[in-house]
Amino acid sequence: MSHVRTLITSILITMILLAVSACMPMVNLPGKQVTEAKIDHDRFVTADGVALPLRRWLPGNAPAKAVIIALHGFNDYSNFFASSGIFLRRYGIASYAYDQRGFGAAPGRGLWSGTAAYTGDLASFVKVVRKLHPGVPLYVLGDSMGGAVAIAAMTEKTPPDVDGVILVAPAVWGRETMPWYQRWLLAVASHTLPWMELTGKSLHIVPSDNTPMLRALGRDPLVIKGTRVDTMHGVTDLMDEALLRAEQLRLPTLIQYGKNDQIIPKEPVLRILKKMSGNTRTAIYEHGYHMLLRDLHGEQPLTDIATWIADHTAPLMYGRSSWQ
Repeated sequence: MSHVRTLITSILITMILLAVSACMPMVNLPGKQVTEAKIDHDRFVTADGVALPLRRWLPGNAPAKAVIIALHGFNDYSNFFASSGIFLRRYGIASYAYDQRGFGAAPGRGLWSGTAAYTGDLASFVKVVRKLHPGVPLYVLGDSMGGAVAIAAMTEKTPPDVDGVILVAPAVWGRETMPWYQRWLLAVASHTLPWMELTGKSLHIVPSDNTPMLRALGRDPLVIKGTRVDTMHGVTDLMDEALLRAEQLRLPTLIQYGKNDQIIPKEPVLRILKKMSGNTRTAIYEHGYHMLLRDLHGEQPLTDIATWIADHTAPLMYGRSSWQ
């Protein structure tokens, strides 16, 4: 144990010395508005003219009973919702997902664009989808980092016009729930070595019990494998906002969390649940991991999503496990 403390101390001293020539974390901010946001075939074109790859899963020839806008997690992209979109369209639910800035095949790969950019893109996309499906209930589903984006967007002074929010393993692991040494390392590294990329391979985290799916992600060139330190700094800022503002969320909300989640700790999730409004339903899955919707038992939380959309007061079929 002493050699671990020595290593951490050495790293901290080295980084503090490097701070003499400190750099600022890079933020790939959006440009000025040049167009109206729109869907152009397989792209979502933002107000500043950035083309974000788009995927959609529509329920055949029948009108959609509900619409989901799905926001992917950190280092992932819109394809995360492929199996979920196919499953949910059986229930007459249409789903849309786009690659958020800096992820997947979107411009600025690997760079963080700032919380305002992600919430602004969501607000614009909601307006576009509302026009495509007038009068149809519309929900935002945020997976991990996407959940943090959803919380931040829906608690702004003028939030997007949606009927409810679904938070799947929401990334609410803000700084106040992190160990002190993680906060220190992130703060110093983001101002000294912002360009440095970390992979996290040595952590041996298991994000899902679906091994074939994880192997496919490992081969997928659009899934980011090495993360810039300043991008980690940016997503932590986003999680800070989500943790702080979750209690302001007043829309009907469904929160889903797996008891085997090794990425988002239970503590911050419990913290936001204690502050949420009476419009919140919680589903805890005994065998669930972080990638709940793609786990081997992924159809269970997906069925609960369809049930909740159909009736926000109906009992959920699977999400009954306690925190104990």
